[in-house]
Parts: sequence; C-alpha cells; structure tokens
Amino acid sequence: MRAMFSLPLLVLLAACAPGALPGLRPTLLPATAQDNARRGAVELAVKGNFGAVLNDIEAGGGPALERAFDAAAVPLSDRPARRLQLGGDLGLYETNPGALVTSLLLWGG
Repeated sequence: MRAMFSLPLLVLLAACAPGALPGLRPTLLPATAQDNARRGAVELAVKGNFGAVLNDIEAGGGPALERAFDAAAVPLSDRPARRLQLGGDLGLYETNPGALVTSLLLWGG
C-alpha cells in the first residue's frame, strides 16, 4: 500500500525538479537576465513578423520561422520534427502568438 503512494509522489517531485522542462525555468525561481533576453528575442522574432512566421509554418519552413528557431535556440536536428508539429497546430498559433513563443522556448536550449 505504501508503494502505491510513493511512486506518484516521486513522479510529481521529479516534474518539479530544476531542468525537468528544458527551455523553461522553474516558476519559483526568478527569471535571469539571460531568460528575459531570450524570451524577448523570441517574442520579437514571432510577433514582429507574425504573418510571415505563420506563412512559413504553413509552407513547412522559411526564413522567418528559421529566425524564430534561432532566437529560441532550437537545435538544428530537432527542427524538421518541430516544423511538422507547428503545422499540425497551426490553428492554435494563428490566434495565439504567445502559445507559439512558449512552444519555441520549450523546444529551445
């Protein structure tokens, strides 16, 4: 019986551990200047060229999307799969640029 409670507790604790969500900082720690700079760069890349980024997602890639990937530090090897994911969720991103920024930050380093 004790083991039934221990496993879920360990899973929850692991999810709260620093580094459990690469690309996003734990919410209890203050943002560093580096975190803020990276978020700002990704927001500028996405929101400053939102139409072009959406067109690139729909086309399967392009320069505006690559600039957003670069700002978020998304690894080159991950980008083909991320382009497919973005295309599949295009309806969400068309109405919510913040969701796109968050996804890119999560996927980036």
